[in-house]
Amino acid sequence: MSEQVKIWQALNRALDAEMAADDSVFILGEDVGLYGGSYRVTEGLYARYGEWRVRDTPISEGSFTGLGVGAALAGARPVVEIMTVNFALLALDAIINMAAKITFMSGGQYPMPLVVRTPGGVARQLAAQHSQRLEHTMMNVPGLRIVTPATAQDSYWQLRQAIRSNEPIVVLEHELLYFEEGPLDESLPPPPMHRAQVRREGEDLTLVTYLKGVGQSLEAAERLAAEGISVEVIDLRSLRPIDWQTCLRSLEKTHRLLVVEEDCGFAGAGAEMVAQLTEQAFYLLDGPPRRVAGLDIPTPYNGRLEATTIPQVDDIVEAARNLLEA
Repeated sequence: MSEQVKIWQALNRALDAEMAADDSVFILGEDVGLYGGSYRVTEGLYARYGEWRVRDTPISEGSFTGLGVGAALAGARPVVEIMTVNFALLALDAIINMAAKITFMSGGQYPMPLVVRTPGGVARQLAAQHSQRLEHTMMNVPGLRIVTPATAQDSYWQLRQAIRSNEPIVVLEHELLYFEEGPLDESLPPPPMHRAQVRREGEDLTLVTYLKGVGQSLEAAERLAAEGISVEVIDLRSLRPIDWQTCLRSLEKTHRLLVVEEDCGFAGAGAEMVAQLTEQAFYLLDGPPRRVAGLDIPTPYNGRLEATTIPQVDDIVEAARNLLEA
């Protein structure tokens, strides 16, 4: 039966379910235990499973992520929480040089059932060092997988699927989505972890996006529908691998592509999307693809300036209109 839950609650239920099912699953990170997590995702789990399975760590991302790699090598299923993706910069050696490569370098002898959960994106006036989008950094790492749940249902199942996997997976969340509500039905069969979902069907334009861009794009599509413009909205749900087939099927129908991302446009995730889809669907397109992306500058602290550096619904609406008029 479906019920309305916040995204942090869906993630919490996923962790609870996997910890109850498998004693080898444990959590480690800053403030995940007694405090219950910076965004409440681990709330109540310390009391239920104890300090050996919900481990508060020092402020040392490189150390505790490396500990997670070692635990995965020893047969455990660690879930590492990095408080914000900005701090993942300190753990990239463990994520990129260790987790992503050990299975390959060992000829498949050592699986790497490691999950790294971390929120990113621009929140509310956290300034340049706490507002980065680093998906482009991790997308360029062979051996690493990245999922981007934007709904409560996806947050629940993609985290459970990630924990069960024997490959290293980054569950990239968004700081402003934790308290968004949506339906969750734990009895529904999960779709494949990396398959994109068509969130709204349309005929005139294919809009490809992920994370916070999903809600913005659906709002923009609703506004455009009032003008007689039919937009198909695709939630990628995964950035490595990307489900190109769902995107291509949509382009066969609409012949126009708009990519929406909060990341900076230069060398961002959207650049890869446009490059791949142009390469694979060049003769399907009636015009050049367009991107709505963040500006190529550090995020300002000032609230109004901050808002101008990242896509807003008005920007998506305007870009869609311009694309159709071209």
